[in-house]
Amino acid sequence: QVQLVESGGGLVQAGGSLTLSCAASGGTFSNNAMGWFRQAPGKEREFVAAISSGGTTGYADTVKDRFTISRDNAKNTVYLQMNSLKPEDTAVYYCAANIRSLYTYSRTPTQYDYWGQGTQVTVSS
Repeated sequence: QVQLVESGGGLVQAGGSLTLSCAASGGTFSNNAMGWFRQAPGKEREFVAAISSGGTTGYADTVKDRFTISRDNAKNTVYLQMNSLKPEDTAVYYCAANIRSLYTYSRTPTQYDYWGQGTQVTVSS
C-alpha cells in the first residue's frame, strides 16, 4: 500500500511560480514511476508530467518548457516546479504512483495504482 500526500498548491498571479511536492510512504518509492495529473472543473483528468524510476521524464505539450518534474529517492518525494503559470493551469493537481512500471512511465491515468488527495492551484489573471 502506497500513500501519497501533495502539498504546495495555492493562489498565484499569472507569470508566477509554484512548486508542488508529493511525499510517498509505503512500498519502494525508488522503483515507482511517478506522475502529476490535473483536473479543472468540468474537464477530465489530464496528464501533466511523469518521471520513471530511472529518471526519464515526459511532459504534456501544454506545460513543456514551463514545468519540471524531479524526484528525490532519499526523501521519497516527487516535485513539480511550475514556472510562467497561466490562468489555464488552474486545476486540482494530483500525484500518482505506478508500482508496476520499471524504467518507463505512462501518460494514462488508468496505468497508475495510487493517487494523492490533490492540491488546488489557482492562477489569477
